[in-house]
Amino acid sequence: MAIAMQTGRMAKEQIPDSAQVLARAFQDDPLTNYWLPDEEHRRKALPWFMGIAAKYGHTYGDVETTEGGVLGNAIWLTPGNTHVPPLRMMRAGMYAAPFKLGWGNFGRFMKSLDFMEKIHKEQAPEDHWYLMIIGVDPPRQGQGIGSALMQPAIAKADAAHLPCYLETQKEINVKLYGKHGFDVVVETELPDDGPHVWCMKRPAR
Repeated sequence: MAIAMQTGRMAKEQIPDSAQVLARAFQDDPLTNYWLPDEEHRRKALPWFMGIAAKYGHTYGDVETTEGGVLGNAIWLTPGNTHVPPLRMMRAGMYAAPFKLGWGNFGRFMKSLDFMEKIHKEQAPEDHWYLMIIGVDPPRQGQGIGSALMQPAIAKADAAHLPCYLETQKEINVKLYGKHGFDVVVETELPDDGPHVWCMKRPAR
């Protein structure tokens, strides 16, 4: 059942809670399963990884969360910051990734990111908003929280007449994002037996 949900920008002190929520949301995601195939290792490493992502989004983007406690997050990168330079990744703490993820896992992570980044640049060369990560705590999924988290950035993009872009590795999400105006622009497989990926773009309004 959908519920009314107030959202606001994530505060820096909410990064640890956001990391835990996103880790739970992505524990069984096709992409994180590909990066971290061992379930127990994934359970331990994802909070660290999502903490880095939340920190990066707080610094270079706009992270939306729920008011009154973190039930989910939408990590958007803002126009002019939608591509992720290695130096910025290092500053956010990603320098420790080979040790936290494992060297083989880190190699898959980087190769898949490079692959998706190339498509991203081809499909969205203009200024746009990039939904890097969105996740809702599993017990609260299906209640409209994800949609509520997406709306503020979409409204800002519309106000500036800019498109939005995202990727998903779950077919069920394609229809959900379609309800928000996103269309599939590329559908492909990630390299080295990686998961299927749908790259989606919402035209400027």
